[in-house]
Amino acid sequence: MAGISNELIYEVLKSVQARLAQVDGKADENKSDMLALRTQMTSIHHDLLSIHQELGGVHATLIRHEQRLDRIERRLELSEAPTL
Repeated sequence: MAGISNELIYEVLKSVQARLAQVDGKADENKSDMLALRTQMTSIHHDLLSIHQELGGVHATLIRHEQRLDRIERRLELSEAPTL
């Protein structure tokens, strides 16, 4: 143990400190990447909800048109009678 000097310990601690700073930098980079992904996923989620609502409106409109068309066909007696 006599061969280990304070200078050697200091040099090892400096290299450990430099590597720890690199790890901190990578952790910060990963954190910002994850935040960007979360933001993007939230945006996609809102887009999908909007599409879902729009499709619901289109579906409701189609149902109304189908009902109107059925009434018009009945009124004009255009409905085909079931064949036996």
